[in-house]
Parts: sequence; C-alpha cells; structure tokens
Amino acid sequence: MSTPWQASSDHLRLSVRLTPNGGRDAIDGMETGSEGECYLKARVSVAPEKGKANKALIALIAKSIGIPKSALSLVSGETARKKILRIEGEPEDLIERLKAIAKN
Repeated sequence: MSTPWQASSDHLRLSVRLTPNGGRDAIDGMETGSEGECYLKARVSVAPEKGKANKALIALIAKSIGIPKSALSLVSGETARKKILRIEGEPEDLIERLKAIAKN
C-alpha cells in the first residue's frame, strides 16, 4: 500500500483530503483515490472561507502529531479538497507519528 507522505532530507510532504464543515476536527485514517494516490483523510468543523479550514487543518495535524503549527505549511490545494502540506522536521520521526494517527 502506498502512503500519503514522501520523505525528503529535512521534511515530509503530506497529501491530505480535507472535509470542511465536517462537524468535528478529526483524522479519519487513510484513503486511496481512484488513480491510486494515497491521502490522509481529515475533517474540520469550520467552513472553507478565507483560509479558515486550511488553518484548522494545520492546527489539527500539528496537535495530533505533537509538533508546533509553525512546522507546517500549505504547499498546494489552497482552495481544493486535496492538499499537500510540508512538515519540517526529522522525516523518520514524523513518519512514525503519522503512522500512529493514520491507524484510527
């Protein structure tokens, strides 16, 4: 099975499928798309207006894996459901933390 993250020397790129107005803030595991790409599924309770859902996503991921929000940035997908995040840090450590939250 493929994974929603790609490791570099000093960061990870994480593919996320976000559901805004999802009723609660939560990580809903992993999903494989129709073209074989893998995403981390996430939902946030806020509406997708003026970047609020993106900010909520960054806060949710940061809290879930125990890193500061400043270590995450949005690379692409600002107005799309499918997004790519850059997570600064030691890749192996970040992968282990993401594996733990993706199992839920």
